Amino acid sequence: MFDYRSAALDVLKTEIAALEQLDQYFNQDFVQACEMIMANKDGKVVVMGMGKSGHVGNKIAATLASTGTSSFFVHPGEAAHGDLGMIESGDIVLAISNSGESSEILGLFPVLKRLNIKIISMTGKPSSNMAKLSDLHLQITVPKEACPIQLAPTSSTTATLVMGDALAMALMQARGFTSDDFALSHPGGALGRKLLLKLSDIMHTGRDLPLVTPTTVVRDALLEISQKGLGMTAVVDDHQLLVGIFTDGDLRRILDKRIDIHSALIGDVMTVNPTVAEPNMLAAEGLNLMQDKSINGLILCQDGKVVGALNMHDLLKAGVM
Repeated sequence: MFDYRSAALDVLKTEIAALEQLDQYFNQDFVQACEMIMANKDGKVVVMGMGKSGHVGNKIAATLASTGTSSFFVHPGEAAHGDLGMIESGDIVLAISNSGESSEILGLFPVLKRLNIKIISMTGKPSSNMAKLSDLHLQITVPKEACPIQLAPTSSTTATLVMGDALAMALMQARGFTSDDFALSHPGGALGRKLLLKLSDIMHTGRDLPLVTPTTVVRDALLEISQKGLGMTAVVDDHQLLVGIFTDGDLRRILDKRIDIHSALIGDVMTVNPTVAEPNMLAAEGLNLMQDKSINGLILCQDGKVVGALNMHDLLKAGVM
């Protein structure tokens, strides 16, 4: 029986070895490439590549675009048949080819040069035509491919991807790109919900907000908790200012003390100085706060007044956790 596991481990070892020597190529050429892109305020980074290099290039362009560097991928074959019009003077072309001899890309160089477009090539052959004709060259040479017959691009495509990620992340940090910036380009899906959603978007307000006063009998407060379904109620004064909170946990504690819920006032058994948050807090931050404080519910206040409330179930339903 063929040893699939050993074959897989050989691939892993070969590709790790390739990456371990990649650090030598994060040299002055890499720094200059970053500086060239940073200095290009109005232009875009146009990524090109054929075959496997094209697939990796597509991913690199997407990573650049989502981390603050305007970028898109153009297929070299399509560029020669009209898509070259997508590239404008002032753009920077990132051309990827392990051999550095991709005829489809090299055929575009005269036009790119005529348009005064800067070219950064990423190849495994610093003596290649593409490397020599480019304004800057990023080397991605690997000792060998993980393919046992040394034909399928494997280690070389991994090295290309890492070089692209390094470029994108270096630029991201240089720009001071934040999680808020990242959220603006990822508004959809779970990631968007975590980064963009605020507590005000999911909090209970108005008639759905559990509220009682300090003079409310515990029994009536329990009815308010049951009707509103948050497992707690805020305790407010006549001006809607928060003075305390009463939760399911508080109920268990007073029952252990045999306090009469039909006569005791909520003001005498409530928790004072509870953990609160503001409505404009990100939902992800609210989740972290609740987990840090080991609480299941959160009262939201604005200038001391209670304006909303939510519990862990609301965050779960909103897809924040």
